[in-house]
Amino acid sequence: MAPLSEFLIFTGIGALAQLVDGALGMAYGVTSAGMLLGFGLPPAMASASVHYAETFTCGASGLSHWWAGNVQRRLFLLLAIPGVIGAVIGATALAHMPPIWIRYFLTPYLLAMGLFLLFRTSKRKDRRQDVPRGTAVLGFVAGILDAAGGGGWSALTVTTMVAHGQEPRLVIGSVHLAKCVVSLAASITFLLTIGESKLHVVLGLILGGVIAAPFGAWLVRRLPARVSTLMAGLTVLALGIYNCYRLLR
Repeated sequence: MAPLSEFLIFTGIGALAQLVDGALGMAYGVTSAGMLLGFGLPPAMASASVHYAETFTCGASGLSHWWAGNVQRRLFLLLAIPGVIGAVIGATALAHMPPIWIRYFLTPYLLAMGLFLLFRTSKRKDRRQDVPRGTAVLGFVAGILDAAGGGGWSALTVTTMVAHGQEPRLVIGSVHLAKCVVSLAASITFLLTIGESKLHVVLGLILGGVIAAPFGAWLVRRLPARVSTLMAGLTVLALGIYNCYRLLR
């Protein structure tokens, strides 16, 4: 396929993935990495390409959420700082560890959290404004899995925070802003270890994501908290089922 055709395809993929990710707080990395793998890129190169693009797309999305009032400063810092450390470790390990191992750990978690979130939509519970204990550990683990597996930062952090009763829009906004910093750390590590990726693919993902980012931030402010939780639960459950399918193939 010609580079121009790939560029247009991945621009569309980046826009769609970022719109879903901006509204639900997840799915950009998983969608983009899955398509890159489908085009035959090695796992390390696919993860690197996604993180190169996410440095810009999550920056645009995170700033959009910040301007829209969807960011909680303390939650952002407790996720971003440990997440950077985890991303450096995960990106370094990816060159020496089969990515399939990550799926063995991530898949049961996604299935369990997806079902748990769906169950929570049938209950009313006051939303918490304080940051739960263990948030820094969550950021560290999510950073490792995200860099090593090509995605999973938002699926892990958003579902866990929402499951603890946090306001979905504040979680989504804070996670996106933190993701920008984490992706930058992973990108620098990948650049130093495996080198550059296909430029036209990365640019397509960036362009599509940047265009769609403000619309995702606008959408999340207009969705009721229970609807956001339901959609997040369905998304995570679908990701878990997809990972099961990949493991059993």
